[in-house]
Amino acid sequence: MKTIDEDIRSGNLKQIYLLYGTEDYLKRQYRDKLKNALTAAGEDSGMGGMLSGGDSDMNFNRFEGKDINPKQVIDLAETLPFFAERRVILIENSGFFKNACDELAEYLAQPAASTYFVFVEEEVDKRSKMYKAVKNAGKIVEFATQTEELITRWVLARLKKEGKNITGSVMQLFLSKTGSDMGNIDRELEKLICYTMDKSVIEAADVEAIATEQTTNRIFEMVNAIAEHNQRRALDLYYDLLTLKEPPMRIMYLITRQFQILLHLRDMAGKGFDNQTMAQKAGIPPFAVKRNLTQARGFGAGQLRQALEDGVALEEAVKTGRMDDQMAVELFIIRYSAAKQKK
Repeated sequence: MKTIDEDIRSGNLKQIYLLYGTEDYLKRQYRDKLKNALTAAGEDSGMGGMLSGGDSDMNFNRFEGKDINPKQVIDLAETLPFFAERRVILIENSGFFKNACDELAEYLAQPAASTYFVFVEEEVDKRSKMYKAVKNAGKIVEFATQTEELITRWVLARLKKEGKNITGSVMQLFLSKTGSDMGNIDRELEKLICYTMDKSVIEAADVEAIATEQTTNRIFEMVNAIAEHNQRRALDLYYDLLTLKEPPMRIMYLITRQFQILLHLRDMAGKGFDNQTMAQKAGIPPFAVKRNLTQARGFGAGQLRQALEDGVALEEAVKTGRMDDQMAVELFIIRYSAAKQKK
């Protein structure tokens, strides 16, 4: 990310950028930074300038989705910009970096000098021709889930700007409710700042009053209740999610995903991995490792593996019409909240 900031500051912009990864908030931020920096060249020639929404500028074109025609992109790329230095093409969620797109990959080896590309993707295959083409001709930046340290610094900077302070324990409470998605943190932080307008110190009661607990947090609580054999609590949380219109099969997916995380962490902890490595490999923020390891101790390794197998079997039973989806999840919760730990 710092390299993109430096490119923009210096004006030494690359002709092709690929932004990819799971951290959507930061991807959007840097997508817009690049779009504005690249299209600002139009200002110098007196034609248009910075984009308000971007898509209306005659030298800026945006494509999105899996049905993009590479030939159409190439034809557009070969069209000279109208009274401007650059034509800018933004391509989002195309799948070009997962599936074969040889024609465009070959074109990127030597594109028109006046055309600049920004690709924004969730996933990429580093072996693909498209990835290699961008690596050779431009710049690739991955936007992964940020570390607890970086997220904390970011939140503290926002609060300092607003003249507010927060203790470490209240910060942990806030992040435990928001999760590590920076888009969600941004929304919840804005609510918290507005709620504490006349206060200089944010307290736990403020966080409890305003922060919206995410579905994944409720799933964590549900699995915790299962581990403690608190069947009533686990079912109450499940019914709460149904009231919030969460589909039963999505809940089942999230439950089994949590069991998968617990099994993975249990295995890595046994091999002596540090918290940062475990967080990265399990796909969770570092601050969540400790509480997940505590939860994992409520189950045996064999029990966690069996839970994953049962989750797949119940999903199959629902898909084939042999079982109602809501009943399938209830059965899973009842079975594992009643089970004793097995090694």
